[in-house]
Amino acid sequence: MQTETPPGEDRRDFLKKSCAVCLGGAVGVVPALAGVAVYLDPLRRKADGGLLVRVTALESLPADGTPVLFPVIATRTDAWNKAIAPVGAVYVRRVKDEQVQVFNVTCPHAGCAVEYQAEKTAYFCPCHNSLFTLEGKRSEDSPSARDLDSLKHEVRAGGEVWVEFKNFETGKAHKVAVS
Repeated sequence: MQTETPPGEDRRDFLKKSCAVCLGGAVGVVPALAGVAVYLDPLRRKADGGLLVRVTALESLPADGTPVLFPVIATRTDAWNKAIAPVGAVYVRRVKDEQVQVFNVTCPHAGCAVEYQAEKTAYFCPCHNSLFTLEGKRSEDSPSARDLDSLKHEVRAGGEVWVEFKNFETGKAHKVAVS
């Protein structure tokens, strides 16, 4: 024998279930949206135009213009990670009293590291025999499509040399910064 439900019971049951679904959905949407925001956060951040790093002191550079190799060590924040690590290297040489010249060590031809050879007073890439003058100009028989990549820099008060470090795409005739 079936008992009849009192009038309006179905309606109340429907309202209870509807309210429970709406409240549960609203409570579940907040953490879901927060998760999506955290996941997409690295995409919203703007890339650095360049990494400004203190590389050396002017007094540590030879007055005769001989280039000195310095590692570029920086604090990098990538998404949720923060690390202090080498990000590249540069050659710095004194041109005049307080003027310097800075080159990225990466060969613009194929991405190998160039070496300064004192006996030739030139930069040499051992991978494809690219040769660059002391001023970073490529030699005529060099397979490199462009000169060494010079970097923006400044000599601050106190003689500190700061470099805006960037890497560039290799194998191209014009400098194109890698983001």
